[in-house]
Amino acid sequence: MLVLVIAKRGAPHLKVLENLPKEAEVKVGETAADFSAEDLARAEVVVNGSHHGHILEKIWPSLKNLKWVHSLSAGVEGVVIPALKESSVPLTNARGVYKKSLGEWAVLAMLYFAKDVRRLARQKSEARWEQFDVDMLSGATVAIIGYGEIGREVAWRAKAFGMKVIATRRRVTHASDEYASEILPSSENIQAIQRADYVVLSSALTPETRGMIGAKEFAAMKPTAVFINIGRGAVVDEPAMVDALQQGKIRGAGLDVFIEEPLPVDSPFWRLDNVLLSPHSADHTATWQHETVEFFVENFNRYIKGEQLENIVDKQAGY
Repeated sequence: MLVLVIAKRGAPHLKVLENLPKEAEVKVGETAADFSAEDLARAEVVVNGSHHGHILEKIWPSLKNLKWVHSLSAGVEGVVIPALKESSVPLTNARGVYKKSLGEWAVLAMLYFAKDVRRLARQKSEARWEQFDVDMLSGATVAIIGYGEIGREVAWRAKAFGMKVIATRRRVTHASDEYASEILPSSENIQAIQRADYVVLSSALTPETRGMIGAKEFAAMKPTAVFINIGRGAVVDEPAMVDALQQGKIRGAGLDVFIEEPLPVDSPFWRLDNVLLSPHSADHTATWQHETVEFFVENFNRYIKGEQLENIVDKQAGY
């Protein structure tokens, strides 16, 4: 059973593939040319190790025996190429693998502003003893936009701090749960945002969510509110966010993702004092890449046993 892996040859995390059962034959390639015509014709499973689907798109016409595509990333906006979207081939992803570290980073961003960590660092560098008041997360309200697995990781941590959690999502099946006191449909994002001291965006990027958070949403936020993005950069209208930050319409932002990555050196985000900036590494723990391959190995074992695959993506919805 041939498994084609689109990834950098020799990458340390690919050693985990040695744990695949004996039925699996693995071939790794960084370009379409790295796979022979025979490989492409025989391949039953393709593992996409990049955030885009450029190579998958090139080899797609030759994948005559393809039964399953797996993405090592959670976001699949670049992987759902038209041919895959229109086919009956299932796509799975790494949804949930990175949720704990992202949940922790969201809390870090909230604490960064609540405790004015930037001021603490500045005063230390200046050897200046100057007492000041800080905020509490306890009693504050967080609105989580995109209440999936990552959103829930943020929610339970926020609740542990004594925060009130309001969440929104596309499909609402319950009005509340053990972490969120209110779960609203995405059509009520503004209503949730208006009430929040912290707004955490954890939505996937789809045609419907692209640019979803814009000038109207930033205008609805409290001037003391902090916006945090651990989802995808393109879900936000970045010029509108820059304007809100520069004009003091919101207190600040904690950003792990951006429309263009790496972030250009001339981006205003680098120079905004009220921005906590992470180079899309909030989920880069020491083992993050190994863990995503481990999840594929677990899913592969389900596949060869004829069991239901986990993390099947709704290709039409995009997540």
